[in-house]
Amino acid sequence: MPTAIAVTGADLALPPQDERTLPATVLADLDQQPLDRALAAVQALVDQYGHVIVVFSRSVPAAVEQRLHTIRSLLESDRIALFRPDLPPLAVAVLARQLRQLASCDLGPGVLASAGRLLTHYLHAGALLGSVARLDRVPVVGLKSHARSWVPGSQFGVLAHPQPHLVKATPETALPGPEFGTWLLVARGQLPSDWVTEVLAPAWKVQGLRETHLPAESADWWGTGKAIEFCAYLPDLSVLYQLVTSVRQSLCHWCGIDVIGDRCVFCSATPPPPSDLTARPAARALTAGD
Repeated sequence: MPTAIAVTGADLALPPQDERTLPATVLADLDQQPLDRALAAVQALVDQYGHVIVVFSRSVPAAVEQRLHTIRSLLESDRIALFRPDLPPLAVAVLARQLRQLASCDLGPGVLASAGRLLTHYLHAGALLGSVARLDRVPVVGLKSHARSWVPGSQFGVLAHPQPHLVKATPETALPGPEFGTWLLVARGQLPSDWVTEVLAPAWKVQGLRETHLPAESADWWGTGKAIEFCAYLPDLSVLYQLVTSVRQSLCHWCGIDVIGDRCVFCSATPPPPSDLTARPAARALTAGD
């Protein structure tokens, strides 16, 4: 049974990338429904799929995040992973779709959940903004840029990930892009401009371009609704699978599932000190002998 990939809003459940992309489970309005109903919905997912990975952005309302942690705590389940990458909302939706692609493969739930952290390194996420006056999530935006943003007609290209970068959007300027082949997903908000599709996309040499609706959380994340959000990503399942399976797997010493990286997303355990690793087999052997 494949692991369930859940998101906190319908606009984060992007259309399938290919025929193997599994549907996303939408846990919408968690903070607006009775707790017992939300508990029952998540428990049903765990019962049906065995493990659930909830992907949500850092701009999700605080009440929604609190409700997720409450549900996980009340269910006392190490089969629910809460994954909140430091990415803009559109990139979060792209990452959730990549996990939905990988969920169709022979990957254990721990490896699949850990893959989210790995795949963030291959995303290039940003936006074209009409103002950066209220943008506080990208550290390159300083007072000088804030002042320039009040000039009528100014537009700014902002790269939030992997390395923050800011340029004044002109036909001659572009942002630093990926050094490997990607597709570009574009979400248009209340900003009339073709800079992303006619300047940025050719500069990044994207292999394909698709458009979607701007996520509801994007205006809060970028500090303005006058935005065109974009994300360059790896679309092919075979490439994603090769990236994930090329990383060494290890056994989580706490919950016992296979993971990649230095942290289990399900139980949040990190590897124990080397001294514990050498001492524990002897203790287990003694217990088994009793």
